Amino acid sequence: MAPFALGVSVPHRFRSFIMNVRTTLARILVLALISGATGIAACSQTPAPADQAPPNRPVAATPAASGALASPAASARGKHSKEAYMGPTTVVVLAPTPMLDAEGKQRVDPDGKLMFNPPVQQIRDKKGHPVFDTNGKPVFQTAGNLGYDEKGKKIAVKKEKPPKMTPVSISAGTLTVDGWTGKAQLNYDIADLKFLYVYSPGIGTTIVSLNPFPGAKEQPGAFNDKTLTITVDGHPIQLYSEKRLLGKKPQSAWVAVDRGFMLPAKFPVFGYGPLVKAPYAWPGSKEAVASKGAIQAPPLPKDVTPTLLLTPCPTGMMRPAGPAVLPGQKAPVQPCVPIQSAATSPTAPARVPHAQ
Repeated sequence: MAPFALGVSVPHRFRSFIMNVRTTLARILVLALISGATGIAACSQTPAPADQAPPNRPVAATPAASGALASPAASARGKHSKEAYMGPTTVVVLAPTPMLDAEGKQRVDPDGKLMFNPPVQQIRDKKGHPVFDTNGKPVFQTAGNLGYDEKGKKIAVKKEKPPKMTPVSISAGTLTVDGWTGKAQLNYDIADLKFLYVYSPGIGTTIVSLNPFPGAKEQPGAFNDKTLTITVDGHPIQLYSEKRLLGKKPQSAWVAVDRGFMLPAKFPVFGYGPLVKAPYAWPGSKEAVASKGAIQAPPLPKDVTPTLLLTPCPTGMMRPAGPAVLPGQKAPVQPCVPIQSAATSPTAPARVPHAQ
């Protein structure tokens, strides 16, 4: 500035250099002033307290503040949190019930032991906890709902086929041993044939089945249409029914003899049941037709019907002899007649005097 003021001449190249320096310094000064003003403005803008915020301006909640204001119940229901189960954990199990057959009787195995259904227990929910109804009573398993196991896995229901049954009907049957009739009018409706029993004096108890069992021997073609024919120690035993016993084709029978089991009977005894050893079942034969009310006994045969004595005739009277009758035919009762007239009666022979 001074050389120009003094009128000193400066070369042109120095003059342009001085102008460039001045321009650069001016720019640096302007930039410094602008940056200083910006820092001062930023420092002066401090956040106001929350209680002094304008009423219409929402206050931003920090994560720490939101966690402090959350309720304990809300935090317990988190994504990864589980409520503690405080209910009962013991599963109620019912006692086994008797296994009944088609006739309502308890089943027994071939060894004579009673059979029971598996025990029924209380079902569990998906978390493995016992289930109760609204009244607080335990809910038990059913055939179609077994519930869940302890780990919450669904228990699959196994489809079991019902056992194959062999029904047999004996109608007006006759049991013969060595050709002699031992029992007649046998009527049985067997829902499931397991074993037939025939006790014969002097032979023992014969056990007959459609399937093999210990100690039994096969007799081919024993079941044939309406008859069951077997042979035991040379003694033929036959059961006849007016209805077909099994199918159309002959079937084998498996036969065994128990000579140690005796009955106090002089005649053959027939029965059926599920046991393969004593004591055996001897159910009574049912009536062919169900009767109602009092049952009238059948009349006795004529040859064993007792003959009642006639009332004696009054004094001076008698009964004349009647006509001859056939065996089994009832003779007519003759009336009482006077004894005097009996001599001249047409039924009495007349006396002829002998010639002198």
